[in-house]
Amino acid sequence: MDCQEVADLVNKKKGSKTETFWPLCHDHERSALLNFKESLVINQAASSYPSAYPKVASWKLDEKNKDCCSWDGVKCNEDTGHVVELDLASSCLYGSINSTSSLFQLVHLQRLSLFDNNFNFSEILNLSRLTHLNLSRSYFSELLELSNSGVLDLSFSDFENFCLGLQKPGLVNLAENLTNLKALNLINVDISSTVPHTLANLSSLRHLSLSGCGLQDLRLSYTRFSGKIPDSMENLQSLSYLDISDCSFIGKIPSSLGNLTKLENLYLSDLSHNQLTGPIPYWLMNLKKVSFLSLRFNQLSGRIPVEISDLTQLQDLQLSSNQLEGSVPSSIFELRNLEALDLSFNNLSGTVDLNMFLLSFKRLEALVLSSNKMSLLTRTTSSTNMQKFKIIGLRSCNLSEFPSFLHNQDQLMSLDLSSNKIAGKIPEWLFSAGTNSLEYLNLSYNLLMDFEHNLRVLPWNSLGSLDLRFNKLQGPFPIPSTSIFSYLIQTIS
Repeated sequence: MDCQEVADLVNKKKGSKTETFWPLCHDHERSALLNFKESLVINQAASSYPSAYPKVASWKLDEKNKDCCSWDGVKCNEDTGHVVELDLASSCLYGSINSTSSLFQLVHLQRLSLFDNNFNFSEILNLSRLTHLNLSRSYFSELLELSNSGVLDLSFSDFENFCLGLQKPGLVNLAENLTNLKALNLINVDISSTVPHTLANLSSLRHLSLSGCGLQDLRLSYTRFSGKIPDSMENLQSLSYLDISDCSFIGKIPSSLGNLTKLENLYLSDLSHNQLTGPIPYWLMNLKKVSFLSLRFNQLSGRIPVEISDLTQLQDLQLSSNQLEGSVPSSIFELRNLEALDLSFNNLSGTVDLNMFLLSFKRLEALVLSSNKMSLLTRTTSSTNMQKFKIIGLRSCNLSEFPSFLHNQDQLMSLDLSSNKIAGKIPEWLFSAGTNSLEYLNLSYNLLMDFEHNLRVLPWNSLGSLDLRFNKLQGPFPIPSTSIFSYLIQTIS
């Protein structure tokens, strides 16, 4: 500091008695930061975010920049001058960090973010003093000493290319050592273990995108957890959001989940991994606050419980792709708040009046009943006062005509009437169904003969997929719009 700078400081003190001055950073910490910078290279490809830039470019040893507390991404304690926070998120850093890295000489460091860089599958060692750590999208391979961390973010948003594993020390040891952890993000990280009971010991945890206790939001999807869902999950009494879909859980859904009475969103669905079996359990009816319930893609059997009507707050009910059988219980029509209902790909049987679905649910926007063993009666009339649907799925419902309620459905995005017995011409009024919104239309496997009025150009401006195969259609066929990417037709010989 030269004489003029000293004079300026003296004048400032005289002019304001309340003004405070931060001490300069310590020499050994400045050297540690510079050595850490020199151990890495700046590579734009190491960060994926558009806003990324090399923060360490400002780290220089000259008269104007020798105070490392003023360097980009560095924050020091106002009283001691020690480096306590290092934010190098999206800094275009590439290289390896080993046990001798000068990074570990910053013994007062409490917060560290290395988000969105490429550290070439390095190991993170000896960071036991940290209270906040963000290593997401940063290509680390192992974590060893993290005993005091309060916030730990290890997520990697691109599941197909994730790089972080926790085989050593494993999730059990991680849970035992991180007793002060307040937030843990492991979305899309390969855990490769069953859910350990020790997660319930994380008494300080408040946000967890994997598992834990005292949580309001618990998301375990895509974590590859296996085995049975543990009964100890009932201890998470504050949960309002639970997602354990897309894992490898097996067996019956434990009744202990029925004690999570604050649940508002429950995802027990799967996309081919979960193998939940048995009937829909009655204890689910204890979840009076649940508004979203997904049990899709499992092996649930038996009937839909009559007590389903007890879930009066339900807005979205997803039961598709199971082995449910019997008739649709009349009690389901008491769920007046439903906005989406999907019962497709089950073995539901009987004859159901479509009017019951259309008139009972005033808020319904998505109705999917496809591929069951039931028949729909379509004694409906068009009405301008009827709710506007976005998704209709009535595949294989023994329909013999186009349902007339579609007359005024101008907000449709997806319509599937395939595998029915609809005969005759495709009516002109259907062309106004979702003229600007319809993206998917499937009329295949019917008995359709032609388009009414010899339609020359398809009217749907946003249509991406149209399937007209396996009908009795003969050309010429209408010209698709430029938005279409799948136009499937088949002529008869």
